[in-house]
Amino acid sequence: MDRALTVDDLVLAGIALAAGLLLAFLSRGLLRWLAKHAKRTRWSGDDVIVDALRTVVPWAALAGGAAAAAAVLPLTRTVQHHTDQCLKVLLIFAVTVSAARVIAGLVQSVTQSRSGVAGSATIFVNITRVLVLAIGFLVVLQTLGISIAPLLTALGVGGLAVALALQDTLANLFAGIHILASKTVQPGDYIRLSSGEEGYVVDINWRQTTVRQLSNNLVVVPNGQLAKTNMTNFTRPEQQLTILVQVGVSYDSDLDQVERVTHEVIAETMTEITGALPEHEPAIRFHTFGDSRIGFTVILGVGEFSDQFRIKHEFIKRLHRRYREEGIRIPAPTRTVALQQGAVVIPQQRVPDGLSSGLPHTDRPPAAGR
Repeated sequence: MDRALTVDDLVLAGIALAAGLLLAFLSRGLLRWLAKHAKRTRWSGDDVIVDALRTVVPWAALAGGAAAAAAVLPLTRTVQHHTDQCLKVLLIFAVTVSAARVIAGLVQSVTQSRSGVAGSATIFVNITRVLVLAIGFLVVLQTLGISIAPLLTALGVGGLAVALALQDTLANLFAGIHILASKTVQPGDYIRLSSGEEGYVVDINWRQTTVRQLSNNLVVVPNGQLAKTNMTNFTRPEQQLTILVQVGVSYDSDLDQVERVTHEVIAETMTEITGALPEHEPAIRFHTFGDSRIGFTVILGVGEFSDQFRIKHEFIKRLHRRYREEGIRIPAPTRTVALQQGAVVIPQQRVPDGLSSGLPHTDRPPAAGR
């Protein structure tokens, strides 16, 4: 414009800026009120959307007020063009950041709802966020009049060199995507690796998988190694599983009584202990005539892997107490050894499994006295 700046121009520009600022504050307060109501709903997606709008709407209001103020001022064509460009870049940046936050939040909400217990698969979230930000960056370049075709060509050629330099990183990235896409492992699963590590999968990101052990320590496993190793998943195809408890009674026991008493203890344990499955049909199977006992297996149902330790603990305590009350004996393993010296048979008691007598011993028979 060729005309001179007047007081009216400054007043109108100030009114436009004040209107944009006021609209930004009002919209932020309204969105804060909507965020409180969104937290009461079950769907977490509305929280993500409202939180993103709390960023983009105030910035859009400020950019609109600044654009209106620039329109009423007698600026030259060059200054007006640069001002419009700056406001467009600012608005595109705010929209891009908000869009990345919304889409990444929705992806995380979906992965958590499908993965299970408080899990997060940040590999999908990070990839989504990077893609949205990259698209926004290209839109900004196009808005500024910079051609993006040479940039895309250069990225395509340079991508080969980057791929060669980041082989391990890309291998872990695609291994993590394959693991999640095939649903072999999901956050919240309890796994055991062939190397011995086991625990709950906490997160699968672009490079590694984090496993939390029952001792609350974290084990970090590269995705490529996880995809190649032998692994047992105790959560899939279903989280509920059965456990085996080995028991043995003496030969003079009434096996019908043993089975009846054991069933009663099972029923008591399954209904009173958290994590047990009362609806699961337990089983008792006699299977071995041992050296000093008749062995059988008790099959119990538990809700998840970590519940088995508590249930085994309570079941063994209650079964031992009930057997003592019923007069059912759980014998210690014994063995009679015949020594061919003077035709004397010396009974020798074998130490029970898992215990130590505390006395030195040898496999050779004692020397005969003269």
